[in-house]
Order: sequence, then structure tokens, then C-alpha cells
Amino acid sequence: MEQPTSSRPPGAQDQHPATPSPEPAGSTPDVGSSLEGGTARLTVAGELTDAARRPLVRVVTDLLLAEHELHRVELDLRRVSFANSAGLAVLVQVQKLVAPRAIGLVLVGPPPAVVRSLQLTGLWHRFTVHDVAP
Repeated sequence: MEQPTSSRPPGAQDQHPATPSPEPAGSTPDVGSSLEGGTARLTVAGELTDAARRPLVRVVTDLLLAEHELHRVELDLRRVSFANSAGLAVLVQVQKLVAPRAIGLVLVGPPPAVVRSLQLTGLWHRFTVHDVAP
């Protein structure tokens, strides 16, 4: 009986491609915060998608628990590179978190992609938006 021939050298093992991870590395945006008086300034850098939900909600929740004199949250979006409908839902969720305490939410310097998405979905009128001079 003949043995099957192979072009692989003896002892070589099969190579299996790595299974892709469900989220590419770096897809979770960076969220930073600072507090000055009763105003919290949050910065978002990266993509505004569902991956932004956990870090943004965590920061806002921590602020709500720790800062009883908080009256305004400024969400700096100047470094957002992309936004989708799930990212817009995160913005609505943050607004709903601060609303019961009458805390104002202001979107600061949203890039054109975010502005356009807000306009197309009708959410534009729901938020206070402050442009930032270049």
C-alpha cells in the first residue's frame, strides 16, 4: 500500500489562522474627565460606538455618586473619529442619566460626522451643542 505524499517537510504542523476577536484592538474610545467647580469636562477620543457605552456610563455614574454640586457635564467630542447609531444611543443614555438631577449636558465641538448623524436622526434638537473655534 502506498503512503500519501505531502509537500510539507516531515514533522511540520498544520497552520490554523487565528480566530479574529469580536472587537478590534483600540475600538474602545479613551474617556477622560476633569472637574472644575460644578462642571465636569469629559473628553472622548476614538470611535463613538457601542464600545463607548461602558466607559462613558462608568465615568458619569462615578461623577453623579461623588459630586453632589454637579450642575453641568461638557462632553468634548472633538477627537471622535467616527460615530454610528449605537454611539448616538450612548449620548442619549448619558443625557438620561444626568436629567433627573437637572444637570445640563453640552456636546462640545462635535465633528461633522457626529453633527450630521444627529441631524439625520432628529436628535440634533435634543442636545445643547457648542462649537469650538479652530
